Amino acid sequence: MRSTLIRRVVISAAAIGLTVTAAPAVAHADAATVNRPILVALKVQGPDGKLFSGSVITKGHDVTTATGGTHKCDGTNGGANATPGATPTAALDSAARAHGFTWDGVWYPSFDDYFVDTIKGVKLDPSSAYWNISVNGTSIPVGGCQFHLKPGDAVAFTWTPIVAS
Repeated sequence: MRSTLIRRVVISAAAIGLTVTAAPAVAHADAATVNRPILVALKVQGPDGKLFSGSVITKGHDVTTATGGTHKCDGTNGGANATPGATPTAALDSAARAHGFTWDGVWYPSFDDYFVDTIKGVKLDPSSAYWNISVNGTSIPVGGCQFHLKPGDAVAFTWTPIVAS
């Protein structure tokens, strides 16, 4: 019985030692990959058809709109994530810069995020439509500057009419 107790103590100590020594290496490896440029697919669908479709290299970055000004858009907005990374709105901004189109949005400090209202000249009437943001076919549950993307994600901004209930 005593040898069983000693064995348990030795095994437990070894496990704790491995955990403690491995933890800093894992944390460092994760930190090294934070906010690296990633490739995503972006599609923008307006009320009359496709406005943009293509691959985009993006990462979290400061975004500037005519109406909203310049603000970070890196997934840390509103405390959504602890570390910065690529976001749907940053991907839209990267595509606009790379492909020569514009977009605009109002900045809401209380949400720490943009409300996109215009893409490629298609402006919303916020009482009747909005730009739905989805990733891999699912509407995102937070703002476009708060959702972290992964390499290969399919991002869509889709003009969506508001349906009266």
